[in-house]
Amino acid sequence: MSMDQTEWKLLKEIADLEKTPQGAYNIRRNGQLDSRSNTANIEITTKEEPGKSGIDIRIAPHTVRESVHIPVIISQTGLSEMVYNDFFIGEGCDVDIIAGCGIHNTGCETSQHDGLHTFHVGKGAKVRYVERHYGDGDGTGKRIMNPQTVVYLEEGASITMETTQIRGVDSTKRETRIIAGPGAEAIITEKLLTHGDQTAESDMEIILDGEDATGRVISRSVAQDGSQQVFYPKMTGNARCFGHVQCDSIIMGEARISSIPAIVANSVDAQLVHEAAIGRIAGDQLLKLMTLGLTEQEAEEKILDGFLQ
Repeated sequence: MSMDQTEWKLLKEIADLEKTPQGAYNIRRNGQLDSRSNTANIEITTKEEPGKSGIDIRIAPHTVRESVHIPVIISQTGLSEMVYNDFFIGEGCDVDIIAGCGIHNTGCETSQHDGLHTFHVGKGAKVRYVERHYGDGDGTGKRIMNPQTVVYLEEGASITMETTQIRGVDSTKRETRIIAGPGAEAIITEKLLTHGDQTAESDMEIILDGEDATGRVISRSVAQDGSQQVFYPKMTGNARCFGHVQCDSIIMGEARISSIPAIVANSVDAQLVHEAAIGRIAGDQLLKLMTLGLTEQEAEEKILDGFLQ
C-alpha cells in the first residue's frame, strides 16, 4: 500500500491500523480498490452488478477467530461515492468485521461517502461489527457520511454492532434495520459527538421476528456548540421476545437534541422497554473533578470521555 502520512492517520482512526492488517482485508481509497487479501475461509470479490460499486464478502461456515478489515478512506476533495457491500456469513461462524470511513478534506468542495451494508448471518453464527467514522482537514468543503445497514439473522445467530462517530463529520444520516429470527440476538451500541454546526440523524429499528429473539439498543451522544441531533430508535416485537432501548444524551452550549424512541408489540408475549434521557453535565460532577486540580474544561473533557466509553 502506497499510503501517505495523512491516509495512515485516517486508517488508524477508523480501523486502528498502523500497518497492513493480518488476515482478510479490502482497503478502498478515493473511490478505488487500493489493496486486498483473502484467506482460506474469507473471500472478498468485486461486485459485478452494473452500476453498483462495492464488494461481496463470503465467510465459510464454522470459521472462528478470524477477522476482516474493510476500511474506506477519502483524501480527495470533491469526491462523492455510493458503495454496496454484501456479507454472507456461514452458519456456526464467530468472526469480527472492522469497517469505517475516514475523510480528509482540505479543499472547498464536499467529499461524501454513502454506503449500504447488507448482512446475511447464518444459523448460530456470531458477528462483531465495528464501524467508526472520522473526518479532518482544514478545508471549507463538507465531510458527509450516510451509512445504511441491513441485517438478517437466522435462527440462533447474533450480531453486536459498535458504531462510533466522534469528530469531524459535518453531516450524517444513519439508517439501521435488523430482522432477528428465532433465538437470535441483536445488540447495537452507538456513540456520537457533534460540535460546531454539525448535524446527525440516526434511524434504527430492530425487528424481533422469531420466538425468543432479543434486542438491545444503547445510544450515548454528546451535542456541543450549535450542533443538532435526532434519534429514532425503534424496537418491534412480533413474537415472544425481549427488547430494550436506552438513549442517553448530554447537551451543551446552544445545541439541540431530539430523542424519539418507539416500541411496538405485535404479540402478547413481547416484552419491550424503552428509556430516554437528555441533560447537561451535573455541576457536582464538575466540582468534584475540579477539586482534584483539573480546570473546568479538563473536567468537562474527562466526563465526556467517560460517558462515551
